[in-house]
Amino acid sequence: MSRRRRSSSSSMAAAAMPLDELERWLQARAEQHPAATSLPMLDGYVAAIVAGPVSMSPPDWICPLLAIDADAFNHGGTPEFAAISAVALRHNDISNVLSTAPHRFAPVHGRKPNGDIDARPWCKGFHAAMQLRLSAWAPLLDISNINHGLLLPILLHCVDDRGCPLLGPPRKGPQTEEFLRNAHPDIPAVVEAMRQYWMPTRYARAR
Repeated sequence: MSRRRRSSSSSMAAAAMPLDELERWLQARAEQHPAATSLPMLDGYVAAIVAGPVSMSPPDWICPLLAIDADAFNHGGTPEFAAISAVALRHNDISNVLSTAPHRFAPVHGRKPNGDIDARPWCKGFHAAMQLRLSAWAPLLDISNINHGLLLPILLHCVDDRGCPLLGPPRKGPQTEEFLRNAHPDIPAVVEAMRQYWMPTRYARAR
């Protein structure tokens, strides 16, 4: 890493809001409708930005994530700027892990009251980020595309605006319940696979 990049990263870390504080800050902003109101949702959202089909300028995705104006990027020393810095750090962390040691990528999941992993908030955040450039995600949303399955471990945890399962009603029975309960371990692998899938076109667009 270059000296300039290390200095920029250190400055960002110094300005960043701690993650537990960031979660409380997001929850207090619920009336402003941020795309995420919890750390798992934020983590899923950022993962989609890192692994998705297009490169986006930070204000284009951080502003809807935090429900802030782009002008917040211009004023250091504010809670908004501290939140921006925390999000940027998490983005860089995910990007670095997927680039150098993808087997170490670990989504931030919550827990259900019974102690089971709850992948739904993370997946909801990932899906919210997809909405920003949904047309660019079209190839993986095409069920005739052999790679459509990469999205399934994520989308099967998502619901539409009416609260209905995004992929349609699941079949009833213990096998379906077992599948839903155990789908989350596939998420790290499919996120990295999606990053690889999009890489040729993502960086071709960015040139």
